[in-house]
Amino acid sequence: QVQLVESGGGSVHSGGSLTLSCAASGDTDSTYCIAWFRQGPGKEREGVAGIESDGNTLYADSVKGRFTISRDNAKNTAYLQMNSLLPEDTAMYYCAADARCYGLVPALWFGGTWGQGTQVTVSS
Repeated sequence: QVQLVESGGGSVHSGGSLTLSCAASGDTDSTYCIAWFRQGPGKEREGVAGIESDGNTLYADSVKGRFTISRDNAKNTAYLQMNSLLPEDTAMYYCAADARCYGLVPALWFGGTWGQGTQVTVSS
C-alpha cells in the first residue's frame, strides 16, 4: 500500500509560481506513474501532468509550457512546478500513483492511490 502526501499549495496572484510536492511512502515499487489531477469549483476532476518512473512525461494541453512535472525516485517524491499561473488554475490539486499513467484520464485511475489534496488559489 502506498501513501501520498501533498504539500506546497497556497494563494498567489496571476502570473505567479508555486511548486507542489508529493511524498510517497509504503510500497513505492508500484508507483510507476505519479500524476497530478485537479478539481476546480463546479468542475470535474481533470488530469494535469504525469510522469513515469523512466522520466517520460505527459501534460494536459492547458498547462503545457507553464507546468513541469518531475520526480526524485531516491526520495520517492514528485514535484509540480507551476509557472505563469492563471485564475483558471484555481483548484484542489491531488497527487495520485498507479502502475500506469492511463493518459491522465481520471476515470481510469479507479485503482490508484490518491492523496488528500492541496489547495491552489490564483487571484487576478
